[in-house]
Formats: sequence, C-alpha cells, structure tokens
Amino acid sequence: MNSELELVMPNESYKEQVMEYLEEHIKSGEYELHGDGGLDHLKDYDKWLLKIKSDMKTEGDEKRVPSTLYLAIRKSDNKLIGMIQIRHKLNENLLKTGGHIGDGVRPSERNKGYSTEMIRLALEKCKELNIRKVLMTCDKNNVASAKTIIKNGGVLENEIEESGNIVQRYWIDN
Repeated sequence: MNSELELVMPNESYKEQVMEYLEEHIKSGEYELHGDGGLDHLKDYDKWLLKIKSDMKTEGDEKRVPSTLYLAIRKSDNKLIGMIQIRHKLNENLLKTGGHIGDGVRPSERNKGYSTEMIRLALEKCKELNIRKVLMTCDKNNVASAKTIIKNGGVLENEIEESGNIVQRYWIDN
C-alpha cells in the first residue's frame, strides 16, 4: 500500500513543527494529548527529546516500559500530521487502559484518514518489535478512534470503567 505518511523519529529539524502541533491543540482547548510522550506536560522541546530518548530504554524501572515515539509526517509537504507512541510491552496499567499504541492527530488534519494510516504504519513497527498481539484502547465516547482501531483489525474484548469513563479494549492480531 502506498502511504501518504511516513513515521520518523523526532530530531532537532522538527522542533518548530512539534511546538506548532502542541500550540494547535492548546488553541483547540485540548490540553491532554495522546501519543505525545509527555510533550503536553513538558512544553519544552529539548526536555521532551531527552525524555522520549530515555523512554526507549527503561532498565531497572518496574513501573515504566520501553516505548518509541514517531512523528507522522506527510510526504508531500513534510508536514507533521500526528504523533504515535509504541509501548514495547505492557505493565498492569497499560494492560488495563493504555495499550501498546497511543496516537494523536493535529486538530486541523482530523477526519482525513490519517489516524487509520498511522496505526497501520505503527503495526508494521510492532511486527519489527515482535509484538504479535497489539492492545489498543479508547474512551467509549471516542467513536472516531474506535473506528480507526477496527479498520486496522481491532476486535473489542471488553469495556471497563476507569475514573468515571468507559474504556474500550481492542486486540489486533499482528
């Protein structure tokens, strides 16, 4: 399948675009981003870069799992469309409500099929990491997110209540 997007590792050349991505979410009233590796909390590109590099290796920390964050870049104009984070394994919390993959698309680029494509590309990365059963979760009221998971082969296992929200848990055979 010919992809409009490519997943790339963040580096200094994307600093301006990443900060614009964050600002676009904030201007849209979104302060809690998904798949951003903590950018929404740090709000500092250099500290964020160090954090996501550190997230790739988490030896000795039982509460954290290794993860890799990618920027979803549109090939035609090199524009940052979204971010996607792959957790290499699951701890108890991630098994319950977080899953292997977290993703987000900038508000101005939503409803264009990008999230579906990002997840498809992330599933290829999961194969490289030998993750054969991928868990993805979303809030029950996030119908668009559920559709993108299902389009990528997600099968609803169950729904659980977490902090007043109903979270849907989907498994994808990879």
